Amino acid sequence: MSHLLADLHPQALRIAALLRERGEKVAVADGATGGLIAASLLSVPGALDFFVGGGVVYSLRGRDVLFALPREAYKGMRGASEDYALLQARAIRDNFGADWGLAESGSVGGSTHPSGAPAGRSVAALAGPGGEHTRLLETASDDRIANMAAFTRNALALLEDVLAR
Repeated sequence: MSHLLADLHPQALRIAALLRERGEKVAVADGATGGLIAASLLSVPGALDFFVGGGVVYSLRGRDVLFALPREAYKGMRGASEDYALLQARAIRDNFGADWGLAESGSVGGSTHPSGAPAGRSVAALAGPGGEHTRLLETASDDRIANMAAFTRNALALLEDVLAR
Protein backbone atom coordinates (compact mmCIF):
# COMPACT_ATOMS: atom_id res chain seq x y z
CA MET A 1 0.00 0.00 0.00
CA SER A 2 2.97 2.35 0.39
CA HIS A 3 3.22 2.53 -3.42
CA LEU A 4 -0.43 3.59 -3.60
CA LEU A 5 0.11 6.30 -0.97
CA ALA A 6 3.13 7.53 -2.93
CA ASP A 7 0.93 7.76 -6.04
CA LEU A 8 -1.79 9.66 -4.14
CA HIS A 9 0.62 11.98 -2.32
CA PRO A 10 0.83 14.69 -5.05
CA GLN A 11 -2.96 14.97 -5.06
CA ALA A 12 -3.01 15.11 -1.26
CA LEU A 13 -0.42 17.92 -1.37
CA ARG A 14 -2.64 19.92 -3.76
CA ILE A 15 -5.69 19.38 -1.54
CA ALA A 16 -3.70 20.39 1.55
CA ALA A 17 -2.58 23.61 -0.16
CA LEU A 18 -6.17 24.45 -1.16
CA LEU A 19 -7.53 23.81 2.33
CA ARG A 20 -4.73 25.78 3.98
CA GLU A 21 -5.24 28.67 1.56
CA ARG A 22 -8.94 28.72 2.44
CA GLY A 23 -8.32 28.25 6.16
CA GLU A 24 -10.62 25.23 6.16
CA LYS A 25 -10.54 21.71 7.56
CA VAL A 26 -11.94 18.37 6.45
CA ALA A 27 -13.18 15.25 8.23
CA VAL A 28 -13.33 11.93 6.38
CA ALA A 29 -15.65 8.94 6.54
CA ASP A 30 -13.87 6.16 4.68
CA GLY A 31 -16.14 3.30 3.66
CA ALA A 32 -15.01 0.73 1.11
CA THR A 33 -11.77 2.73 0.85
CA GLY A 34 -10.80 1.29 4.24
CA GLY A 35 -8.96 4.35 5.51
CA LEU A 36 -7.06 5.18 2.32
CA ILE A 37 -8.66 8.62 1.92
CA ALA A 38 -7.57 9.66 5.40
CA ALA A 39 -4.16 7.99 5.01
CA SER A 40 -3.58 9.92 1.77
CA LEU A 41 -4.32 13.24 3.44
CA LEU A 42 -2.26 12.30 6.47
CA SER A 43 0.74 11.66 4.22
CA VAL A 44 1.13 15.46 4.07
CA PRO A 45 3.39 16.86 6.81
CA GLY A 46 1.51 19.17 9.16
CA ALA A 47 -1.84 17.61 8.24
CA LEU A 48 -3.30 18.85 11.51
CA ASP A 49 -3.59 22.24 9.76
CA PHE A 50 -6.39 20.92 7.52
CA PHE A 51 -7.46 17.44 8.74
CA VAL A 52 -9.49 17.00 11.93
CA GLY A 53 -10.15 13.26 11.84
CA GLY A 54 -12.66 10.68 10.80
CA GLY A 55 -12.97 6.94 10.66
CA VAL A 56 -13.64 3.83 8.69
CA VAL A 57 -17.35 3.08 8.51
CA TYR A 58 -17.45 -0.62 7.80
CA SER A 59 -20.21 -1.87 10.07
CA LEU A 60 -23.49 -0.69 11.52
CA ARG A 61 -21.75 -0.24 14.88
CA GLY A 62 -19.04 1.90 13.29
CA ARG A 63 -21.70 3.95 11.56
CA ASP A 64 -23.63 4.46 14.79
CA VAL A 65 -20.53 5.54 16.73
CA LEU A 66 -19.09 7.92 14.11
CA PHE A 67 -22.30 9.53 12.93
CA ALA A 68 -24.44 9.38 16.09
CA LEU A 69 -27.63 9.35 14.03
CA PRO A 70 -30.75 7.39 14.88
CA ARG A 71 -31.35 4.29 12.75
CA GLU A 72 -34.44 6.03 11.32
CA ALA A 73 -32.14 8.56 9.60
CA TYR A 74 -31.15 5.81 7.15
CA LYS A 75 -34.69 4.66 6.42
CA GLY A 76 -35.11 3.80 2.75
CA MET A 77 -31.41 4.31 1.99
CA ARG A 78 -29.00 1.77 0.58
CA GLY A 79 -25.23 1.71 0.77
CA ALA A 80 -23.28 2.93 -2.25
CA SER A 81 -25.98 5.53 -3.02
CA GLU A 82 -25.86 9.32 -3.25
CA ASP A 83 -28.29 9.98 -0.40
CA TYR A 84 -26.46 7.57 1.92
CA ALA A 85 -23.02 9.03 1.14
CA LEU A 86 -24.28 12.61 1.56
CA LEU A 87 -25.83 11.77 4.92
CA GLN A 88 -22.43 10.42 5.99
CA ALA A 89 -20.57 13.48 4.65
CA ARG A 90 -22.83 15.83 6.60
CA ALA A 91 -22.60 13.76 9.78
CA ILE A 92 -18.80 13.39 9.78
CA ARG A 93 -18.44 17.13 9.11
CA ASP A 94 -20.80 18.07 11.92
CA ASN A 95 -19.57 15.53 14.48
CA PHE A 96 -15.92 16.48 13.95
CA GLY A 97 -16.55 20.23 13.73
CA ALA A 98 -14.96 20.48 10.29
CA ASP A 99 -15.77 22.82 7.41
CA TRP A 100 -15.97 19.90 4.98
CA GLY A 101 -17.14 16.33 5.31
CA LEU A 102 -15.93 13.81 2.73
CA ALA A 103 -17.50 10.36 2.70
CA GLU A 104 -17.24 7.30 0.48
CA SER A 105 -19.74 4.45 0.30
CA GLY A 106 -19.09 1.59 -2.06
CA SER A 107 -18.82 -2.08 -2.87
CA VAL A 108 -15.23 -3.12 -3.53
CA GLY A 109 -15.94 -6.70 -4.55
CA GLY A 110 -14.57 -10.03 -3.51
CA SER A 111 -17.71 -10.59 -1.42
CA THR A 112 -21.38 -9.66 -1.53
CA HIS A 113 -22.26 -6.15 -0.36
CA PRO A 114 -24.95 -6.16 2.39
CA SER A 115 -27.20 -3.81 0.40
CA GLY A 116 -26.75 -5.73 -2.83
CA ALA A 117 -24.72 -2.96 -4.49
CA PRO A 118 -22.76 -4.29 -7.44
CA ALA A 119 -19.00 -4.73 -7.07
CA GLY A 120 -17.11 -1.73 -8.39
CA ARG A 121 -19.72 0.88 -7.46
CA SER A 122 -18.73 3.81 -5.25
CA VAL A 123 -20.26 7.15 -4.39
CA ALA A 124 -18.09 9.91 -2.96
CA ALA A 125 -19.93 12.74 -1.24
CA LEU A 126 -18.74 16.11 -0.03
CA ALA A 127 -20.62 18.55 2.20
CA GLY A 128 -19.31 21.97 3.13
CA PRO A 129 -19.34 25.71 2.53
CA GLY A 130 -19.38 25.14 -1.22
CA GLY A 131 -22.58 23.11 -1.04
CA GLU A 132 -23.10 19.39 -1.45
CA HIS A 133 -21.58 17.31 -4.20
CA THR A 134 -21.48 13.64 -5.17
CA ARG A 135 -19.47 11.67 -7.68
CA LEU A 136 -20.37 8.16 -8.82
CA LEU A 137 -17.72 5.71 -9.98
CA GLU A 138 -18.48 2.34 -11.52
CA THR A 139 -15.47 0.22 -12.42
CA ALA A 140 -17.44 -2.93 -13.38
CA SER A 141 -14.64 -4.84 -11.67
CA ASP A 142 -14.58 -7.34 -8.81
CA ASP A 143 -10.89 -6.60 -8.07
CA ARG A 144 -11.04 -5.55 -4.44
CA ILE A 145 -7.63 -3.88 -4.19
CA ALA A 146 -7.91 -2.05 -7.53
CA ASN A 147 -11.38 -0.82 -6.56
CA MET A 148 -10.17 0.47 -3.18
CA ALA A 149 -7.51 2.51 -5.00
CA ALA A 150 -9.96 3.75 -7.66
CA PHE A 151 -12.58 4.70 -5.04
CA THR A 152 -9.95 6.65 -3.10
CA ARG A 153 -8.81 8.53 -6.22
CA ASN A 154 -12.45 9.34 -7.04
CA ALA A 155 -13.14 10.77 -3.57
CA LEU A 156 -9.93 12.83 -3.52
CA ALA A 157 -10.67 14.13 -7.03
CA LEU A 158 -14.11 15.28 -5.91
CA LEU A 159 -12.59 17.15 -2.96
CA GLU A 160 -9.85 18.71 -5.06
CA ASP A 161 -12.20 19.75 -7.87
CA VAL A 162 -14.68 21.43 -5.53
CA LEU A 163 -11.95 23.22 -3.56
CA ALA A 164 -10.28 24.48 -6.75
CA ARG A 165 -13.46 26.22 -7.99
